[in-house]
Amino acid sequence: MTLLAPYRVLDLTGPLGFLAGKVLADLGADVIKVEPPGGDPSRGWPPHRPARDGTGPEGLFWGACNAGKRGITLDLETDEGRRTLGRLAARVDFLIESFAPGTLESWGLGPGALRRLNPGLIVVSITPGPYRDYLAFDLELMALSGAMSLAGDAEGEPMRISVPQAPMWVGVEAAMGALTALAHRSSTRRGQQVDVSAQAAVLSALAHAPTFWDMSGVNPQRAGLFITGRSVTGAEMRAFWRCRDGWLNFILYGGAAGRHTNRELVAWMKERGMAPEWMEGLDWSQFEVTTLTQGDVDRLEAPIGAFLATLTKREFLDGVVQRGMLGYPVSTVAEIHQDEQLRARGFWQDVPDGAGATLRHPGGFALVNGQRLAVRAGAPRLGEHNREVLQELARPEG
Repeated sequence: MTLLAPYRVLDLTGPLGFLAGKVLADLGADVIKVEPPGGDPSRGWPPHRPARDGTGPEGLFWGACNAGKRGITLDLETDEGRRTLGRLAARVDFLIESFAPGTLESWGLGPGALRRLNPGLIVVSITPGPYRDYLAFDLELMALSGAMSLAGDAEGEPMRISVPQAPMWVGVEAAMGALTALAHRSSTRRGQQVDVSAQAAVLSALAHAPTFWDMSGVNPQRAGLFITGRSVTGAEMRAFWRCRDGWLNFILYGGAAGRHTNRELVAWMKERGMAPEWMEGLDWSQFEVTTLTQGDVDRLEAPIGAFLATLTKREFLDGVVQRGMLGYPVSTVAEIHQDEQLRARGFWQDVPDGAGATLRHPGGFALVNGQRLAVRAGAPRLGEHNREVLQELARPEG
């Protein structure tokens, strides 16, 4: 499935923008990743796999975020490299970059110059936010956006998620902006400049936070295993529970779905002889979480926790599916790899790496008319497509 097959993309991003080009490549665009002659530094970021050309280890982050792209090297410190960049910009539909602001202008390739070269060019610029002259990646952006302040235990330190999250949010927002500009171009024939703030992109993950103030007049805080802001009394409700072989996600809900879940949970507990008599007598049709006090929550959660601790992840999943309940085991990375839902949807894709081996990649993000968006190739070797791209550049357009 190659939805964007007619379009070409010049990817000049660093790690903060890799995913934007990856999304367009998954959609079928011809994405040309431009690196300096010595390669992008993130090629060497751990974890590693042996390099295909024998030059040293190759970072899995690089390989994952640049699969499906062609790769060339340009020395943009030289006039010749900048002239070649200009010639490429005249031939493509998108240019995605994450240079320090003013860099393209210093090369004579600012918005006005690019517009003269290619009136239909869509330029997507990614910066770390209003502090655009600062350098930042995942750690700084998670702190800058406020996301880090909400992760971790209430009395503990702010935490970050182990796998970088900021570049994922930024890349998706940049790709969305690029495609929106493409829709505009289809009716006007004019390109646009899309400016993506990395801080604002990560902040979108916290879009629900203002409702805390609207509901209870407090700002959200770190709560660890618990969820806050669901009751006007300030009660905290547990979201993660120990089970026999890991963790489960379950929380007391109100509304029609929550009331059904609560009734089924009590029935399940009764089958196992673990439902207190007072819990069996509750009228779940009148149950609402918004007015629960902490005492109410603690009384409900004590027998629930004791019951869930007797189950395995598989037993819990089978039980909630059978009973139509809300809840799910907390999957480890190894469990995700074996997940039957992803396997049934053909999510994983074994991609040749160009050196006689294959790497397993997550497939494209969607099925379109029943077909998985394909990862067409592994990440390019350094300068792998230099000759190919430059030969294309030498041919007359049309």
